[in-house]
Amino acid sequence: MAREIIRKDTAYAAKANMPDYDKERASFSWEDAKAELDGLPGGKLNIAHEALDRHIANGNADKTALRWISKDGEPTDFSYRDLIGQTARFANVLRSIGVEKGERVYSLLGRVPELYVTALGTLKAGSVFCPMFSAFGPEPIQSRMEIGGGKVLVTTKALYRRKVAGIRDRLPELKEVLLIDGDGSMDGTRNLAALMKDASPDFPVEPMDPEDMALLHFTSGTTGKPKGAVHVHGAVVAHKTTGRIALDLRPEDTFWCTADPGWVTGTSYGIIAPLTIGATMIVDQAEFDAERWYRILEEEKVTVWYTAPTAIRMLMKAGADMARARDLSRIRFMASVGEPLNPEAVVWSNDVFGMPFHDNWWQTETGGIMIANYASMDVKPGSMGKPLPGIDAGIVARQDGGVNAVDDQMVIGELALKPGWPSMMRAYLHEQARYDKCFVGGWYLTGDLAMRDTEGYFWFVGRADDVIKSSGHLIGPFEVESALMEHEAVAEVGVIGIPDETAGEIVKAYVALKPGYEESDDLRLDLIGHARKRLGPAVAPKEIAFRANLPKTRSGKIMRRLLKARELGLPEGDISTLESDEK
Repeated sequence: MAREIIRKDTAYAAKANMPDYDKERASFSWEDAKAELDGLPGGKLNIAHEALDRHIANGNADKTALRWISKDGEPTDFSYRDLIGQTARFANVLRSIGVEKGERVYSLLGRVPELYVTALGTLKAGSVFCPMFSAFGPEPIQSRMEIGGGKVLVTTKALYRRKVAGIRDRLPELKEVLLIDGDGSMDGTRNLAALMKDASPDFPVEPMDPEDMALLHFTSGTTGKPKGAVHVHGAVVAHKTTGRIALDLRPEDTFWCTADPGWVTGTSYGIIAPLTIGATMIVDQAEFDAERWYRILEEEKVTVWYTAPTAIRMLMKAGADMARARDLSRIRFMASVGEPLNPEAVVWSNDVFGMPFHDNWWQTETGGIMIANYASMDVKPGSMGKPLPGIDAGIVARQDGGVNAVDDQMVIGELALKPGWPSMMRAYLHEQARYDKCFVGGWYLTGDLAMRDTEGYFWFVGRADDVIKSSGHLIGPFEVESALMEHEAVAEVGVIGIPDETAGEIVKAYVALKPGYEESDDLRLDLIGHARKRLGPAVAPKEIAFRANLPKTRSGKIMRRLLKARELGLPEGDISTLESDEK
């Protein structure tokens, strides 16, 4: 926080979509923002209409909407007209197999064109889209599909065979599995390509009430099952507005959001926001590779780039020379999200690219960017920035079942938001009590600890609970512990996140063995392999330590906080409820 402020480029700031933060904040209203959408007759709305179909009337249908780059580097362009036709075919496929408005359609795919067609085609039909990471193992898939009552799953032959076939009989609500590479050889599945070929390229967008459910995104808690955050069609107001204000997006931009749509960022800003604005978006099928990324930035003439701190740290590791060897002069705005962006990365990017990464903050529950560093204001390295126009943020302290505002500057409290923005989650699916606990004293309580300085910039301090953030993934310890407990040698498990220079955090598990089992390197590797098979490599622990006993409260709850304090050499705090322990 003592680092030198990176002053705004005044010439660029004057041309920004929001040239004056204070003026925009004073005059902004969500009603005015909603009025900027095309909408549908009778006050109806549909995200797919705003993202795609409206572009026919405004004359932009033949503009490139999506440029997909395959693993071998070959680009394929899809115009807005192409996506309108493909999503219409998919919507007709859903109708032909009996899928109705409000029913859940899940995807388990990598970043392939079919994923984007599935997302927008599902919304066009008025059904609910729920993306899952292709790296998930069977158990995360099962739990998410059980909670959401998934009726349709769109995936590949390989992913179905490895991750879904074995749990299919535990998913009675799953009626259809559509394989993008199906050939009719796998029982209980359908060939999506054949269905799409036979479907009509015309489909009238389903008119939806703005409060109708559109998206279901899962986020993990520290205990219990994953939470299904419900978002509605009206959220598109925030998607478009925040894309314009926080990311400075314009119709003439070539925009690259590197996030996978399995993560809320990859849906809100990797699909919806750029298409509603009318930009061209880049999608890369391959995983991170520094040289490849710089080549894409140069060759595709990317103008706005949105990525994650983990990726930025990996680019830093690759060295500045790799970046300077490329012509990246087309880039005019860079932003970051997923976990706090360390000040060193902000300063590094300013030195290497001639501009800083603009960090921003939001959650699965908020549905869109809430706090950001904007093109028209100074950047304080390490700060989240200031709340968006239309967003009232504060620092509060919980007390006696309520909250009190923390008015003093640079005093740690819980980051809280006044409810009412369009992309605010409307529920945790089937968990009303869990949802209600998020709202206290007229605030939405984020669970994140933060501070606010004298100029209104917010500073992230840490998570109030135990959720682990690893390379952009939110990982609930309970999910990992449950998978490890299935192993025959395991008696107890406690899981925490530990700092990692590249990923932000990695998952570490503390394991107590059953009698008759002894710790060994072979057993450690077996447990890691077991977890990877159950959970997938993105969620499974990277490290395992054996302990004779784990610290527990008298009620039997393993004290993860104590495990983390000892791992990091931090104060242990109150241990009055500690019953059993062996360091």
